[in-house]
Amino acid sequence: MTNARDIQLDALRGVAVMLVLYSHFFAPGGSSFVGHLGVRLFFVLSGFLITRLLLDARDTSAFASGPALRSFYARRMLRIFPPYFAVLALAWLASEQSRPSLAWHALYLSNFWYARQNDWTPWLLCHFWSLSIEEQFYLAWPLIVLLAPRRRIEAIAIGVIAFSLAYRFYWPIAANPALARDLLPPASMDALGCGALLAVRRARGAAPQWMRLCWPALAVAFLFVVQSDPGPADSAWEWPRWALVQVLPLVPMLAIVAACSNGLRGTMGRLAELPPLLWLGRISYGVYLYHSILLGLAVRAQPWIPVNVSEQGPGRFLVAGTATVVVASLSWVFFEKPLNGFKRYFPYVPPAHPRSASEALRFGAAPALDLRPTDRSRP
Repeated sequence: MTNARDIQLDALRGVAVMLVLYSHFFAPGGSSFVGHLGVRLFFVLSGFLITRLLLDARDTSAFASGPALRSFYARRMLRIFPPYFAVLALAWLASEQSRPSLAWHALYLSNFWYARQNDWTPWLLCHFWSLSIEEQFYLAWPLIVLLAPRRRIEAIAIGVIAFSLAYRFYWPIAANPALARDLLPPASMDALGCGALLAVRRARGAAPQWMRLCWPALAVAFLFVVQSDPGPADSAWEWPRWALVQVLPLVPMLAIVAACSNGLRGTMGRLAELPPLLWLGRISYGVYLYHSILLGLAVRAQPWIPVNVSEQGPGRFLVAGTATVVVASLSWVFFEKPLNGFKRYFPYVPPAHPRSASEALRFGAAPALDLRPTDRSRP
């Protein structure tokens, strides 16, 4: 099912989480659109990998929608829930400010909490908004991929993308620059839907040629737009600029995901398979989960730290970033990876059970298709 060179998608995860760490630890002002770009790349990767995995399961002769759905949700819970709720428990112990919102986070409604408050309080858990978006996507999209008519899935993915793009026109009309414009689910469905569309198209053949040809121009246009002055909040350029910086990177991201899923070769391929980058991609979920808590602990420990971690800059990036990678590595080795081992009890397609191996070989039976993702290309 999976190409051995899919390990390069782990490199993309590593790049995405580095963009987030740069934004939260180094960038002036405590944030940067670079971090949001990393989150959008995570969304594209999630849409692509989940959809490809489910389509591969659906295309097997032994496929049954009910067992496949149960396995999908069981495997997601094993991968996502344990470290997620461990962080919520730490937040409850470490921050009284976080306690009023913990029920929202526990139900994967963090994005609705922050949109409702129109404020990033509690800051300690503000990055959970994107995890809530993904979980909301996981609730609905597998039902579509596994239950909808196979020939309709591409049209549904295009419809999801179109709806998300249309959603952006509401905010200039409402003249409301609230957090909700970025945090409600439709704001991210274009990235998730584009990843899903790429998986559907690649199941039918190569990625579209127009995408391979035009992505460099769109990337250059994005760089010009993101560097432009947005002007005052009510200017004529502020709203189009906001929409363009969200939409323009999507095709370049799709082209990069498609190239890495095929396997980059030459110098770029060797860079994409550097062991430190692959390891960072493998532990990226933990890095994303733990980084804000470790930043908070580093700031509290400032009197005992010889470099400045109280402000954005190289000191904070070095100390908090190193602590985050260490904790995420330990979490993966001793906590997440052992739990992931239980996924073997939840195959998407049940393996065949011939009466005996010799009998199966005598009658020319093909080996059962293993639809579990490899350890190195986890969706």
